Amino acid sequence: MFSHIMIGTDDLERATAFYDAVLGTLGVPPARVDGHRIFYRTPTGVFSVTKPINGEPATCANGMTIGFAAASPAHADAWHAAGVAAGGTTCEGPPGVREGSVGKLYLAYLRDPDGHKLCALHRL
Repeated sequence: MFSHIMIGTDDLERATAFYDAVLGTLGVPPARVDGHRIFYRTPTGVFSVTKPINGEPATCANGMTIGFAAASPAHADAWHAAGVAAGGTTCEGPPGVREGSVGKLYLAYLRDPDGHKLCALHRL
């Protein structure tokens, strides 16, 4: 359904360091830099971070969460730890199992240094 996700940042170097660290734990190669943007390309889609082309400050969306697939709870934990070490902050409680209408999920939530809400998800 999706070809790519692109979010904004005011500090591309900081965003590159953060996303190289967290996505690296999931087996995603380091970013490819393209001027004012960085790209993470995988067989299942593209994640990108950009400085806004209109010159205005980057903002994060209220109510938005970007989810990344984790192969196991251990991968989700490594993703979370790498994110905190790279300047992210924990949100939505600590990583762990949550049950809902879709069954049991292992979830780890972070906010990146720009405030975007992220989640590593493993379906149990």
